[in-house]
Amino acid sequence: MTNQTNQMNRTEPGEGATAAEPIERLAFDDALADLQRTVAELEAGGQPLEASIALYERGVALHERCARLLAEAELRVQRLVERAGGALAALDVRPDDAGEE
Repeated sequence: MTNQTNQMNRTEPGEGATAAEPIERLAFDDALADLQRTVAELEAGGQPLEASIALYERGVALHERCARLLAEAELRVQRLVERAGGALAALDVRPDDAGEE
């Protein structure tokens, strides 16, 4: 029950910026879901100015966290791509190239 209460409080207008887990601890999927909730709260409107600013700041920080985690994942993929002979080789991976293989 406490977990449900915390989850409900997390999404109440104006509380998302302070009641949630620290951003630097969030895994990518959690950060992305939190970013989506934050954007939805901002789009819904109705918050006082200070709460809206806090939500916006959290959204920016969540976006930066997601971008950083994606960049780290891309670097790991580039370093770990294996050639047919078993040797490791760097591969320049870009989102546009993903559908070509």
